[in-house]
Amino acid sequence: MRGERKVLSSKDLLGIKELSREEITLVLDTAAGFKDILGRDIKKVPTLRGKTTVNLFFEPSTRTRTSFELAAKRLSTDVINFSVPTSSVVKGESLVDTALTVQALGADFIVIRHASSGVPHLLARHLHASVINAGDGTNEHPTQALLDAFTIREKKGRIAGLTVAIVGDIMHSRVAKSNIYCLKTLGADVRLIGPPTLIPRNLRETGVAIFHNMEDGLKGADVLIMLRIQMERQGKGFFPSTEEYAKNWGLTPERLSRAKEDVIVMHPGPMNRGIEIVSEIADGPKSVILEQVTNGIAVRMSVMYLLSGVKR
Repeated sequence: MRGERKVLSSKDLLGIKELSREEITLVLDTAAGFKDILGRDIKKVPTLRGKTTVNLFFEPSTRTRTSFELAAKRLSTDVINFSVPTSSVVKGESLVDTALTVQALGADFIVIRHASSGVPHLLARHLHASVINAGDGTNEHPTQALLDAFTIREKKGRIAGLTVAIVGDIMHSRVAKSNIYCLKTLGADVRLIGPPTLIPRNLRETGVAIFHNMEDGLKGADVLIMLRIQMERQGKGFFPSTEEYAKNWGLTPERLSRAKEDVIVMHPGPMNRGIEIVSEIADGPKSVILEQVTNGIAVRMSVMYLLSGVKR
């Protein structure tokens, strides 16, 4: 990382939509260097010593919150995990006032996950600290898409020209939307597979192909990204039952055989085993699900490092 330091064009990471192809590539290239650090005996660098990261998670999270916390600590920042149930938010304080208070306490990075779409964008307009979107409603989850792209590039050597199939609850998935923007920008052919009720028709405008039959959609795929059925968001009526969903759109060895021989299987987690994906595949040789988790730390280190150099 010698010479003139490269940075992102904004102080915030709010979504993949706002990133250029060059910026996405910069994040992935920088993450490759940080992944090397994670393989050392001492997995820590003083790069952002003296900075403070605050995790504001208004929705349950294990993987993403822990990943951001580890990424921040590996860069030597101080980390504060904000507890919503014991905060002033439950007393009626506005989200913006809470964030301004956190910033006044010295936060340099505010990592936000919220059930309402657009919350990170709202905070970014009021704060000079860097706001990082860790998932907002059904809108975007940019760091998940970046770590997915990093994993694909690492395993396949490229992204441009690959056929990537995203399977499941597209409508309610912020992961799917960020992945569509990211992978299309990097030159992949993207397919969406799932029930007609769970794939918004307007997504055709992004240049994706839509399939409602698993066997047809998986044919010749290089990469499969399986999505969790988001029961907490969708209510009832999108498909008859989980048994019916598994029968028609669950990933089985027979269906996987329709994809290319060297296909890789991904999942952002948490998985509903036996519904979206059978354990034989989730734990099998084509699965890179645990590698995604590891790569997530390197990618989030990259994002924080690149944002830290933006002039405010």
